[in-house]
Amino acid sequence: MQRFACDLIIDAAWVLPIAPENRALSAHSVCVTDGRIVALGPTPDVHGAWEARHRVSFEDGILTPGLVNAHTHAAMTLLRGVGEDLPLERWLRDCIWPLENALVNEDFVAAGTELAVAEMLRRGITTFTDMYFFPETTARVARAAGMRAVLAFPVFEGSTAWSRGVEDCFHLGLALHDACRGDPLVEVAFGPHAPYSVSMSTLEKINMYAQELGLGVHIHLHETAHEVAEARRLHGRSWVHVLGDIGLISPQLQAVHMTQLEDDEIRLLANHGASVIHCPNANMKLADGTCPLTRLVANGVNVAIGTDGAAANNSLDVLADARTAALLAKLQAGDPTVAAAPDMLARATLGGARALGREAQLGSVEPGKLADLVVFVPDSPAALPLYDPFAALLHTGSAFSVAASWVAGTQVVHAGQPRLLDETAMHAHVREQAQRVRAHR
Repeated sequence: MQRFACDLIIDAAWVLPIAPENRALSAHSVCVTDGRIVALGPTPDVHGAWEARHRVSFEDGILTPGLVNAHTHAAMTLLRGVGEDLPLERWLRDCIWPLENALVNEDFVAAGTELAVAEMLRRGITTFTDMYFFPETTARVARAAGMRAVLAFPVFEGSTAWSRGVEDCFHLGLALHDACRGDPLVEVAFGPHAPYSVSMSTLEKINMYAQELGLGVHIHLHETAHEVAEARRLHGRSWVHVLGDIGLISPQLQAVHMTQLEDDEIRLLANHGASVIHCPNANMKLADGTCPLTRLVANGVNVAIGTDGAAANNSLDVLADARTAALLAKLQAGDPTVAAAPDMLARATLGGARALGREAQLGSVEPGKLADLVVFVPDSPAALPLYDPFAALLHTGSAFSVAASWVAGTQVVHAGQPRLLDETAMHAHVREQAQRVRAHR
């Protein structure tokens, strides 16, 4: 029997396709050609039907779609650990903003993003959404590492290290969008920091451009009880309703944090197809509140997982945040059956892709989709024995390492190491910037 030709066959002990069925497949293989998945099936069947130019086998590996970190401030890895044990307002006002004002430039962003990319690749993340200054620098670093990045260019009313004001934000951000047209790895979105730091007229302008250009809108929203109370004092209603009034609650909205939500606000999000980005570890660390995962899901709202920046979370480990989200949901609901491991892995993959409007291309191991794939392997006694690969990754993820990962069929991690990063140079850049941070603390 004549066999079909493909570029790559990956054999794994388990494949977790996420969709169309979210169940574990034992002893399966994936075929890749021209950067896309062309077949998935039992290993003997695949080997009988396909002939590959290259084949790799992981006899104890768990193959998943590439993880999506749906909210980061990547360069803030350089501020990891500098503002510990503070509430959000003091953390920002007394620690983070003064350091950023003194230190942030293109070199700072390049070094911090290199460090973030190295960390995320080792944790199985192949796509991340970033909101930070000098997004053109983040684009360059992500592209060089072979990662996908959605750059939510920051919009503030005042001047920053990157921009002189709102109009400059639009000018720089839209120029970046033009420069990235057709880029296979980098996309651009609007990143208004928060409704309390951006005027209504600016938000209306963002909505107009977002609708015209088909771009996402990534915004911190309902992060703290104080923020929501201020909205009610100023506007007589919550920020969700304020944004709904100007048309920003839409499928393009990526609402980050959402720790304070009433039932009518959840229904508004659901009715207009908005996504929520859940960052539980950062929210817990800053004592901001808890995103009501089970209520959102029960109403049909898409929920993705983000880590936030390493200055708030200390880690860019999406699996760790997915586990925290699951445990919080079980505790809140008083029901151990909610937020099951397969559902949470779906939120860390397909949920993130859906939030970015890329679910047709990313987030699951399905023929026709881009071959963004990760293989996790046990590297600790805590990973064994392995009966349920979903539960193993979610609840003992730190006991696994990333053996290999691919983005559109190009291998970006081999034997646990990012292939396209010069880590010696990266460490030198990080040491140089860390010295600057120490000098300003």
